[in-house]
Amino acid sequence: MLLLGIDIGTSSVKVAIVDAQSQKTIANAQYPEEERIIHSPRPGWAEQNPDIWWEDAQKAFAICKKKGVFNPLDISAIGIAYQMHGLVLVDKEQQVLRNSIIWCDSRAVSIGNTAFDRLGHDYCLDHLLNSPGNFTASKLAWVKQNEPEIYAKIYKIMLPGDFIAMKLTSSISTSISAMSEGIFWDFKTDTLSDSLMDYYGFDREMIPEIKPVFSEHGRLNAAVAEDLGLKAGIPIAYKSGDQPNNALSLNVLEPGEIAATAGTSGVIYGISDQLVYDPQSRVNTFAHVNYTPEEKRLGILLCINGTGSMNRWIKNLSGSGISYAEMNMMAKKTAIGAEGIRVLPFGNGAERMLDNRLIGGHFQNIDFNLHTNAHLFRGVQEGIAFAFRYGLDTMRSNGLRPTVIRCGKANLFLSELFLEAFVNSTGVPVELYENDGSAGAALGAGIGSRIYSHASEAFSQIKPLQYTEPSLTSSYEPVYQDWLTHLESKIR
Repeated sequence: MLLLGIDIGTSSVKVAIVDAQSQKTIANAQYPEEERIIHSPRPGWAEQNPDIWWEDAQKAFAICKKKGVFNPLDISAIGIAYQMHGLVLVDKEQQVLRNSIIWCDSRAVSIGNTAFDRLGHDYCLDHLLNSPGNFTASKLAWVKQNEPEIYAKIYKIMLPGDFIAMKLTSSISTSISAMSEGIFWDFKTDTLSDSLMDYYGFDREMIPEIKPVFSEHGRLNAAVAEDLGLKAGIPIAYKSGDQPNNALSLNVLEPGEIAATAGTSGVIYGISDQLVYDPQSRVNTFAHVNYTPEEKRLGILLCINGTGSMNRWIKNLSGSGISYAEMNMMAKKTAIGAEGIRVLPFGNGAERMLDNRLIGGHFQNIDFNLHTNAHLFRGVQEGIAFAFRYGLDTMRSNGLRPTVIRCGKANLFLSELFLEAFVNSTGVPVELYENDGSAGAALGAGIGSRIYSHASEAFSQIKPLQYTEPSLTSSYEPVYQDWLTHLESKIR
């Protein structure tokens, strides 16, 4: 019995075919190979065309099929992971009305900040567990204010994963987790927030049917099944934002467990059973994949917009065609502290952990007679690790006490240098796993379709690949403190 996982990322779409019994990935692919661009019509804006995600998903699956290592007719359920916070709008014919305003778009910051003040800080934090900030609801309010002709045509609003499920099934649904990541959800009443909906003047009919994450979100329609070579009627049994899904794929489901990822963006994601919030909304609380009103599981999320995106930027700018592995080797040969270079990796939109400031990326202390590409590469990876440390300290101030962090051996965690800098600047050991968002989504589909009797059963075969403890904290700490001085000078 096989499971199909689809991961709608910012840079590409990944798919995985997982054997339900062994929990092993037997085929995977991504499309495109080169990173998909983000459209930025104005500074601080970030958009992508949802129809391109759908095209990329079909092409990635076709690549998997061409490998000839599985029978597509053996696939019995589909799971979807997706980039969080994006806004997708469709009309009654299920046609996209405009590009998706994606997670790193900053245009709605002032709208969300005004809503925070007018709805009341106490209400927003006690009920929504967040400021409306720059999240999906505020992005929808921007469309309502600035594109009324498009707003008038809206039939349903969706998160990116809801859109892909719609393309597969022709039915539209969402989840509590998705509504919470859009800051639509009232955790005190476990319903849509009447106060927020009324404040923004949103029509409740625009919100899709709300279902559990692990449940049937439609069945594959006959036309799409024929195009893909799959059985008609198999369920889409799981939909989750990429960070809750990453936590699921690392079997991070219970209070006290913590996951991290360093892809296009960087995230630390910890689980709590309490309705906790950060008074300044620098970190955010959402419903986790296994949240229910009866058994609350909250994901406390720290996001850094510019992690892998900055590593890619410096590679493209200064890497002269070398691979990431070669870049990592060059950086590793330089000394801790990159001979004085300090990098603030905040050039990918407004940063929530910096109170939604848009401070940009910064290089400090460059010496034209000393520094080489290798120093730049090291400075960037150390700067990203220090941004994680800064954010983790914020989470610690809100009661999070990590003893180990689980991460997939992917993206920046493939770099020995980055892993070293991360572990020694945070002071927390890291367990690395062979994990992938699309494989996690496939296993989520197994949970949602009841192939597994319990979520933990889906990960019974998963073992860590590597355990790394801090050993150089005394060398990294003064470098971090110097980095922190530079950051504080920019956010005063």
